[in-house]
Amino acid sequence: MMYPYMTLADETGIVHSHLLGEGNEKYVEVHFERPKPYGFDSARCRLPSYEWVMRDGFTDDEIAMFERMLHANAHSFFKYAAIGGIGVAKAI
Repeated sequence: MMYPYMTLADETGIVHSHLLGEGNEKYVEVHFERPKPYGFDSARCRLPSYEWVMRDGFTDDEIAMFERMLHANAHSFFKYAAIGGIGVAKAI
């Protein structure tokens, strides 16, 4: 299951997974998706390694911007992944 995080001005949606992995090897996958006329541009990054496990359609500059955003928000992705997304966090 993926949880919504935010939508950028260019309609790029950002969603994240719940906590994945076992023991001390927990990680979160963050997915970026932007509509285009015949499908989507997509990219997925695994935190905390910042490994791009998928990338299709986004430019190097866009990926660099996403990485800056990921570094600035990694703690939030882990926090929300642990409790079931932002919607649950707002209800607390």
